[in-house]
Amino acid sequence: MIVGGDHQTLALLLFSAFVAATLAITTWVSRNRRGSAEEFYTGGRLFSPMENGFAIAGDYMSAASFLGISGLIALFGYDGMQYSVGFLVAWLVVLLLVAELVRNCGRFTLADVVAARMSERPVRVAAGTSSVTVSVLYLVAQMVGAGSLVALLLGGTSDAARSWTVIGVGALMVVYVSLGGMRATTWIQIVKAVLLMAGTITLTVLVLLRFHGDINLLLNSAAEHSGHGKEFLSPGLKYGGDWTARCDFISLGLALVLGTAGLPHILSRFYTVPTARAARRSVVWSIGLIGGFYLMTIVLGFGAAALVGSAEVKASNPAGNTAVALLAYNLGGGAGSTGGTVLFAVVAAVAFATILAVVAGITLASSASVAHDLYASLRRRHAKQRSEVAVARVAAVGIGAVAIALGLLARDLNVAFLVGLAFAVAASANLPVLLYSLFWRNFTTRGAVWSVYGGLVPALVLVLVSPVVSGSPESLFPGVDFQFFPLQNPGLVSIPLGFLAGWLGTVTSGEIPDEAKNAEAEVRSLTGAGAV
Repeated sequence: MIVGGDHQTLALLLFSAFVAATLAITTWVSRNRRGSAEEFYTGGRLFSPMENGFAIAGDYMSAASFLGISGLIALFGYDGMQYSVGFLVAWLVVLLLVAELVRNCGRFTLADVVAARMSERPVRVAAGTSSVTVSVLYLVAQMVGAGSLVALLLGGTSDAARSWTVIGVGALMVVYVSLGGMRATTWIQIVKAVLLMAGTITLTVLVLLRFHGDINLLLNSAAEHSGHGKEFLSPGLKYGGDWTARCDFISLGLALVLGTAGLPHILSRFYTVPTARAARRSVVWSIGLIGGFYLMTIVLGFGAAALVGSAEVKASNPAGNTAVALLAYNLGGGAGSTGGTVLFAVVAAVAFATILAVVAGITLASSASVAHDLYASLRRRHAKQRSEVAVARVAAVGIGAVAIALGLLARDLNVAFLVGLAFAVAASANLPVLLYSLFWRNFTTRGAVWSVYGGLVPALVLVLVSPVVSGSPESLFPGVDFQFFPLQNPGLVSIPLGFLAGWLGTVTSGEIPDEAKNAEAEVRSLTGAGAV
């Protein structure tokens, strides 16, 4: 499907309006900030639970969710729903295990929680390195989503347009973070969450109206137009071929359910509210928003298969990233219709807004890790706060450059799949050290360092020697083959290795746990006494 000039003009106007509004927010915030590290990293901890809940939802409902999940469902039916279910269930882990405790124990980053009762420097370097790695992987998915949208918007023929879009998104995210910090990023997330929910609700209602509210009719029509028949509605189309595909299914499920609690940009959200109770209530708000959103992505995915057809979705973008945009075009009346033009333009603008907002949040979290953990650990601890914030702004530029380069390289992969890799690394490197730090009194510095690297290194190595990078037509480098690991998602192997490395490092360590620090950290995590 080639999109006409009317679509391009209207979508670009709407997108420009959002960019102008967010830049205005950023400029206003930059004039009213105090310049302290607490202001830059947490927005002064002044947000209400509802505001923070909307911002968390805005952070979490990314281009991978809006574009990638619906595309996978449109292409693979039942198996594509794994992402919707996994992303939603993951919030139970966050709510029950980490939200309140992280808010009580930490200050700005994940490393603050882990370093509370251990030798700070090695722990901060390890946790900071892991946080930056996860953030860059997550950023790549957003960049790929941006490129896919613009390719469709401009007719699907211009690689140069996709490349310049990725570069433009990267530049904007650097501006948001370096000028506005957490306060601007949070308000951008809130605006984006409202726009995304409104757009998703509108499309979902239109799909259901098209099928007269009959879900069974929707599913049967999707199966009929998918090219796979009834298999489209049964498990196994993507993950059921052999033992490798089934293990990939389990690996992906583990990564999605456990990875959220280790995402740096989600954990940093808990520091923007004044109390642990507010952090917990923020998660309740976000669960309501996120739950409704992921249920709607299922309707959109099957709606795209039924109304557009899996073959046409795949022809537009082999990874399925343009399914929602094509669905909007069809729901509005199809080729040449005013309704199709308007609805497509609105969806494209909302998706752009989604990408911009999410990359701003991730970039802020990763630049905070560079400045607060890596930079502050590798120089004297009495470094001035203002210089740390300056380093964070420079780090945002560097991280943006790396994400742009990788986004250009991975532009033909599904964005939800790329986020699955980021979740696997987060669950392998960040979650074990976080849970051990919160719940194991005898956990040591060596255990913490080994836990991070014991999950991070295997996850990255397994991805490099997997079908993702080489050995298949869909790989990053299809012309070469150095594939040794059969699974596309490393979580099944790397997550247990992270937990095992943390346990092994602790039991082989000669370090005697500091009982006083342990007691202080435990009381603080459970009661909030002494929390910032």
